[in-house]
Amino acid sequence: VQLQASGGGSVQAGGSLRFSCAASGRTFSSYHMYWFRQAPGREREFVVVIDRSGSTTHYVDSVKGRFTISRDNAKNAVYLQMNSLKPEDTAVYSCAARRWGPIIEDPTSMDYWGKGTQVTVSS
Repeated sequence: VQLQASGGGSVQAGGSLRFSCAASGRTFSSYHMYWFRQAPGREREFVVVIDRSGSTTHYVDSVKGRFTISRDNAKNAVYLQMNSLKPEDTAVYSCAARRWGPIIEDPTSMDYWGKGTQVTVSS
């Protein structure tokens, strides 16, 4: 599976951005899909996950109520809508996929990664 992310960019605090992550292959619906982020000088952080069917999602507390993940298995794509952005959301965001087993938030357990994309939120 190859993951190609698009979106991101720069925005003022309170603004919105949307990410898309498109996957190659015919097994996209077999993967839990994740977004992680890494701010300068900090470890990679779990942001959100959506399960294979799209029926279950889990967010890190700091983005609950502001970020929304969704997926379209027919289009092999996952989306991340980010609203009410804050300067502390500034980071490189990456989508990732995990096929086997339960949802785990450990980035070392991912099977595939997309290229990271910078999000910069100015105050």
